[in-house]
Amino acid sequence: MTYARPAQDRRPGRPAISVIAHRGASEDAPEHTLAAYRRAIEDGADALECDVRLTADGHLVCVHDRRVNRTSNGRGSVSALELADLATLDFGSWKDDNGANEAPDRQHEDPERTSVLTLERLLELVADADRRVELAIETKHPTRWAGQVEERLVELLTRFGYAGPAPRTDWASPVRVMSFSARSLHRVRAAAPGIPGVYLMQFLTPRHRDGRLPPGVGIAGPGMRILRAHPEYVARAHRAGHLVHVWTVNDSADVELCQELGVDAVITNRPKQVRKQLGLG
Repeated sequence: MTYARPAQDRRPGRPAISVIAHRGASEDAPEHTLAAYRRAIEDGADALECDVRLTADGHLVCVHDRRVNRTSNGRGSVSALELADLATLDFGSWKDDNGANEAPDRQHEDPERTSVLTLERLLELVADADRRVELAIETKHPTRWAGQVEERLVELLTRFGYAGPAPRTDWASPVRVMSFSARSLHRVRAAAPGIPGVYLMQFLTPRHRDGRLPPGVGIAGPGMRILRAHPEYVARAHRAGHLVHVWTVNDSADVELCQELGVDAVITNRPKQVRKQLGLG
């Protein structure tokens, strides 16, 4: 199948495409584990992407699904479990045993591949990196905790120095918040105006077809399906003054299309391979 493609973006001085590791280097290590994020940093990823959910006792953890069934050997909703409950589960062996989800031998496991990851620990990893590594945090909605997710998130980012006033005029926060929920992005912006927002889109609605985004949001987050069907969207978003971060870009043909269209960032499970294809390493 071929797609009608606008001319490649050749704006002078345009920076290289940023490569964002989707749930870490999740092709090579269990998603949302510390091992996956360490691997992504080693592979040269410019940024790390994570999903966050709030536990019953108020901790933000990096888990994509509403329930833990798919990625652990446990069952139940993240929002109904406490962090101590999640800490007893194995979040990594499904990747190693092709989904058998049998209880692991905990004497031989690597906790960085199997333990639930809190957002706080991931922020520590980013802070300790020997280079600038950005972090794209997706708030998952709907959730029983609603606005408490954003409240806790801003509290945590403030503690790490990412949500307060900029220390200098040329400083940009290494953290951005993404969501399919415009209300979630509004909550974060109201509490922490300096944190950029990314409006994620699974479908391109008439309201956003011309490149417009919700008020105060400066980054469009279309899915790869949108770019295949509407390659002209990237130029429209750029004309509206927005950046474009695309998910999830794993196939080499999709990487090529993103490069031709001049997107600003790609979110991928394969940061090392994508960087190589883009000539970045």
